[in-house]
Amino acid sequence: MILVMTLSSPSIAAKKIRVIGVPLDLGQSRRGVDMGPSAVRVAGLEARLEELGHVVEDAGNIAVSIPEQKKAGDPHAKYLKEITATCTKHAELVLKTLETGKVPLVLGGDHSVGAGTVSGVAEFHRRQNQKIGLIWIDAHTDINTPDSSPSGNVHGMPLAAIMGLGPADLTNIFNFSPKVAPENCVLVGVRDIDAIEKENVRRAGIDVFTMRDIDERGMRTVMEEALRIAGRETAGYHVSLDMDWVDPEDAPGVGTPVRGGATYREAHLAMEIIADHGRMLSFEIVEVNPVIDEHNRTADLAVELALSAFGKKIL
Repeated sequence: MILVMTLSSPSIAAKKIRVIGVPLDLGQSRRGVDMGPSAVRVAGLEARLEELGHVVEDAGNIAVSIPEQKKAGDPHAKYLKEITATCTKHAELVLKTLETGKVPLVLGGDHSVGAGTVSGVAEFHRRQNQKIGLIWIDAHTDINTPDSSPSGNVHGMPLAAIMGLGPADLTNIFNFSPKVAPENCVLVGVRDIDAIEKENVRRAGIDVFTMRDIDERGMRTVMEEALRIAGRETAGYHVSLDMDWVDPEDAPGVGTPVRGGATYREAHLAMEIIADHGRMLSFEIVEVNPVIDEHNRTADLAVELALSAFGKKIL
């Protein structure tokens, strides 16, 4: 007697997804991340999400200024006025996206766009008397302020703005702060933190899992704990994925590469666990820099990770 086992892939709950490009590169010194949204689109994001059964609409790009048009202004927070204007427009589009029942999938640009994304998601749920959680997956903590930043680059400040530490203009989008309660904010995979910035992390009161935590405890344990924290008494959570979280061996084309990051499989496992929990409200991918990439490898991996976050499984 021969037994035949039939395997069927569990169906993915179809979502209506709106892709929003924010080609902002004013937040950092290395040019090229403004082309990140195009690189990710070229890697087939929309078609590959639709293959999973999702309904995808591309809203195009938010209009942004370029450095050649503007003066940097305050050296402790360069291009802050322009970045705040972009993030405010972006936050309004994210809010409208959620109001129409669609899931925002944001393509950066540098990580300063995260202040706009989180503001929009938080405002939508605030109007329903709900809190949101935040999972910030990054090699860096991005919690500098103009007083602590050694570079004055605003892409190192968006989490500080989200947590209410400043800079003030970026902090007060929609006129409330913080956007996320400290007990629902989690940093995952950090490994490069400025000396003064460490004090800001402590002052913010957020949970942090460094790469050492992932090394010692494993990705599953870390992600399950992170999702528990971000999901505690919230409507769900925003996931902000900086591609420099992945090791440069697998993601060479990023704004600020740091050795010792997540492996290819660790990165996929993290996204797959997020999908398993089913509480992701919105998703963003930032810091893809095709200028220094190799044959669009990093953008292609960004698409693969997005697919995993939106439910793609091995079997």
